[in-house]
Amino acid sequence: MSANNSATARTSSALSEATLIARRIASNLYLWIAILFRKPRAKAPPIGASPLIGFVAVVAVIVASMFFLDAAASQWARQLPHWVAVTGDEISNFALGSRFSYPLGFFILLLAAVMRPSLPLRTRGVLEVFVARAGFLFIAIGLPGLFDTVVKRLIGRARPYVGTHDDPFAYMPFIWRPDYASMPSGHSTTAAAAAIAIGAIWPQARPIVWLYALIIMSARVLMNVHHPSDVIAGALVGTVGALMVRRWFAMRRLVFSPRDLRPFPGPSWRRVKAAVRSVATRPISPGRK
Repeated sequence: MSANNSATARTSSALSEATLIARRIASNLYLWIAILFRKPRAKAPPIGASPLIGFVAVVAVIVASMFFLDAAASQWARQLPHWVAVTGDEISNFALGSRFSYPLGFFILLLAAVMRPSLPLRTRGVLEVFVARAGFLFIAIGLPGLFDTVVKRLIGRARPYVGTHDDPFAYMPFIWRPDYASMPSGHSTTAAAAAIAIGAIWPQARPIVWLYALIIMSARVLMNVHHPSDVIAGALVGTVGALMVRRWFAMRRLVFSPRDLRPFPGPSWRRVKAAVRSVATRPISPGRK
């Protein structure tokens, strides 16, 4: 009987601790989301004429591509060897939204589980920097992708492989079918948003992340699942979406300076190691000291 009572007590204690941790996660997530929607604390720099001119120029390129490039690119892609499409499919997997959202989401939940008032102030400060940056990446990459997922199905543009001859002007709006969800390219949207978001926090990584984005976009055309205008439109959606999220964060003094949209300095490696040690040496359960 005593063994059974002991096992029951351990199970009850474990459930109690799990419940407390779950409540802490929910509480921290609620707090962090509330911070995201608080009133702006500063004004972001005004949008100048150059970005607007650039936007109009890209839209003009998209329209021109539909008339002069899309059909020729599709016919060329149809003649490529099968291994090109297979390789392109493998490459495209690196631009799936889940490749970013799952690890970032798990990291945010982990931080929500370990963040607690009993931690030293410096440790909490380091964790808050990580939360803000992970939250920015999660939203800046995921939100444009979500927008693209809905819009492309409302537009209803046929993919290049639909039918025996490619017709860049074949549309079936509101049909909500994968074969009529060509514009904008979802993979290109995610790749461009990731390039903008990662490059915004770590400017030195911009050449690498933009090379990654260009490879993804090229692969989608080589596979003949998107027209060139689709990937350009996807890049535009991802770029504009990520930049808008950066301004949203900057106006609330999160991650970026509202004065010039540059990232705030992150904690030093020494402070990061000290924070990790502090978290590791203090039990997660709030019921223990």
